[in-house]
Amino acid sequence: MSDHWYARPVLFVTDINKSLDFYLKQLGFAEQWRYEDTGKAEIAQVTRSGCELILTTHWPGKVGKGMMFISLDPEVLNALRRELEDRGVDVKDGRWGYRLMVVADPDGNELYFPYEKDGEPTGTLKKS
Repeated sequence: MSDHWYARPVLFVTDINKSLDFYLKQLGFAEQWRYEDTGKAEIAQVTRSGCELILTTHWPGKVGKGMMFISLDPEVLNALRRELEDRGVDVKDGRWGYRLMVVADPDGNELYFPYEKDGEPTGTLKKS
């Protein structure tokens, strides 16, 4: 029996196609699948380096309220920042008790990337 958890955060958006355009072209994700009803996209999943996100137009009252932390090794985070800035993504600095790189999608959902703290990437579990 495996005790491996598998999680996919859900981000609520107003327009799947507009959101896909941002996540694919600006953030470098790839589309895994989408669900359409009566010819209109309602749900899609994107992935990048093992990070999977579900985008949905369901529950419009939740649009733009998503916040997600993504922890990366320091050199990967620095390279990602350069990549995103080169693509013209509006990358901001933030704080959550430590320094963050913050990227907001077109609906205002925020992706938080914590920087290293005391020589160890913030948000990672120490291995014993």
